[in-house]
Amino acid sequence: MDLFIYSDESGVFDKEHNEIYVYGGLIFLGKEQKDDYSRKYIAAEKVLRGQKYADDEELKACRISNKEKGKLYRSMNGAIRFGVIVNQKNVLARIFQSKKDKQRYLDYAYKIGLKKALQKMIADGIIDKNSINGIHIFTDEHTTATNGRYELREGLEQELKNGTYNMQYDKFFPPVFESMGGIELHNCDSSKATLIRAADIVANRIYYMALNRNIEKLEGIYLTTLP
Repeated sequence: MDLFIYSDESGVFDKEHNEIYVYGGLIFLGKEQKDDYSRKYIAAEKVLRGQKYADDEELKACRISNKEKGKLYRSMNGAIRFGVIVNQKNVLARIFQSKKDKQRYLDYAYKIGLKKALQKMIADGIIDKNSINGIHIFTDEHTTATNGRYELREGLEQELKNGTYNMQYDKFFPPVFESMGGIELHNCDSSKATLIRAADIVANRIYYMALNRNIEKLEGIYLTTLP
């Protein structure tokens, strides 16, 4: 079985003016499940468009009402949701001094959050770590700079397929899916990728709940908080 993972971000990674930064997304077990939820989301969007939006208007979280976001969020009920909340006040100040350091930290947050979600899915018996053939990851094209995509894919392969080695503590962290084939990373235009828009709604919900100190009300999400 292949895993299909769609994710987007919410917030601005800027310690001086922002408290949190969030990744949110959806994990689908196989192409058939992914396609089924894509049809559900398109149907939910169609209802909203029939009420007040043009057919070619992209229904991003920043453009629609909270009530409408709630409808789109519920259209994904039953799907596996995951998220990462970065408490920026706890992030080292030096990380914000260069774009490269900021991107490296965000890549780290993303891959650790995704890894923990997949590990919890294995522990919950949702997936068998030996039955995963490949992982297809789809992110919004604005999330990662072009020159950073290769580094992110390499980092994900280290965490999920090859394992990582901490030289400082002389410790090896085994991979999640040792027998897996490989990882594909795709950067998508959200206006053309239905489930990236769905991930945008998930990320926005996590961001809103975290900002308003209601994170305990988020049920059914594999959530990681950093640092």
